Amino acid sequence: MKVVTAEEIKKIEQIAIKEYGISELILMENAGVEVSKIVKCHIGDINNKKIVIFAGKGNNGGDAFVVARHLANQGAKIKVFILGDFTEIIDSAAINLSIIKKMNIDITALNHERDWDKMKISTAFADCIVDGLIGTGFIGELREDTEKIINLINNSGKDIISIDLPSGVETDNGKVSTIAVKATKTVTFSLPKIGLILYPGTSFVGELFVADIGIPRKILDSNFIKQSILNANDIKDLMPERSPEAYKGSVGKVLVIAGSRGMTGAATLTVDAAMRAGAGKVTLAIGESLHAIMEMKLTEVMTTPLQENDNNSLSDYCFDEIKKNVNDNNIDSIIIGPGLGRQDETLKVIRNLISDVDKPFIIDADGLSAINGYTGFANNKTVVPILTPHLGEFSKLIGIAIEDIKEDIIFFARQAAKDFNSIIVLKGPRTVVAAPNGDIYINTNANEGMATAGSGDVLAGIIGSFLAQGLENYLAAVTGVFIHGFAGDIVACNNGKIGMIAGDITNAIPGAIAKVNTKRS
Repeated sequence: MKVVTAEEIKKIEQIAIKEYGISELILMENAGVEVSKIVKCHIGDINNKKIVIFAGKGNNGGDAFVVARHLANQGAKIKVFILGDFTEIIDSAAINLSIIKKMNIDITALNHERDWDKMKISTAFADCIVDGLIGTGFIGELREDTEKIINLINNSGKDIISIDLPSGVETDNGKVSTIAVKATKTVTFSLPKIGLILYPGTSFVGELFVADIGIPRKILDSNFIKQSILNANDIKDLMPERSPEAYKGSVGKVLVIAGSRGMTGAATLTVDAAMRAGAGKVTLAIGESLHAIMEMKLTEVMTTPLQENDNNSLSDYCFDEIKKNVNDNNIDSIIIGPGLGRQDETLKVIRNLISDVDKPFIIDADGLSAINGYTGFANNKTVVPILTPHLGEFSKLIGIAIEDIKEDIIFFARQAAKDFNSIIVLKGPRTVVAAPNGDIYINTNANEGMATAGSGDVLAGIIGSFLAQGLENYLAAVTGVFIHGFAGDIVACNNGKIGMIAGDITNAIPGAIAKVNTKRS
């Protein structure tokens, strides 16, 4: 499913109005009808129920007026409170306001202290609250009176249905300046908005419903919408398929260059995850001082030693060894960086490999340190690499503070993908995958239990495995991120979130893949 910005949904609606002749009044009517259905479904028997509806001055308020009309027609006792003067409401919203005035629905503009007192009493005795205060156009700081109403709504103890998105949540990035309505349910229209998906906005949404308000599907599938979210039904069509005649050499050969003193766990997790995700052969290339240990530790994974300097960094001489391994074994994908170390010599070897070896690369962890500031490193590559930073690594990669990145994660991920000519997998509570052409995938599974050491190494292994099995790099990243999160959710469901370790996620990978693949049949 596609996900939209405020500008994109405005464009969608304008196309529907101007090119298809669907009036704004019809769209508003359909939106209000859909919200009223959810309110009725939530409450049950709506007759004589007390419902307080908060409306702003724009089209979000217009939707609220339609909700008021339909719920009143079904027997509910409606009180509407408007933030702003009646004269400020125009166009389609004004028409719907006029209708409910003629229906003698109780409407109050919050202009005087007595109006606020009435609002407080009505809210205290309400069976449900409908939030139509602020629509998709909100950016920045809340006005003092709006903040006051939102505090009242949130402290009421009532169930709250928000129209389009909870008031106080920014549409394009999920930003919440001070406070937002904490909705029980949110009914958004046509397509989800980015702010409903990203944190912190998503934590205010409650249960999300995406309502069809009659905009033609062709418009909603427009190519100018570059963001998407996927579910298991979507992912099943992207997963690598295995032929009944498959053998280990035909289902992906992965080379993992990883590990250093104190960080052999990162290497182990990466190679194990690559195997669990279905790669036929995985080889770990690791410094010679650790090679014997890893040979004893790893059973299914092959190992190869790399020459080291006296400080246990990688030696220049290992460059030719790695190239020979890649060519002799016809390696399909290379994962470089987990726990590899950041000595100058090691970083130099990494840079040389990335620029000289024309294979699909996943660059993770310490490997990212080698390309900080080298935005043109992938300009001549046949297959653009996949970079998998967390926020701290991403901050160093692009030279922008973490707090600034959090203000608009989608923008910075998209810009970095273009600047580095790479797939960016920006890891976090909502992992974002960005392609150089502007495509964005936002992952909506996974859970907070996955905030554990080594989880990122597992992700690198999964993506590298899917890449080796033949998936195009962006799809390998998207599918890998989904399966990683899905595996984490399986662990959480079976054993809880607290105490989850990266190895648990690895062990759940085959089950996650099996559950997705069963949806094929």
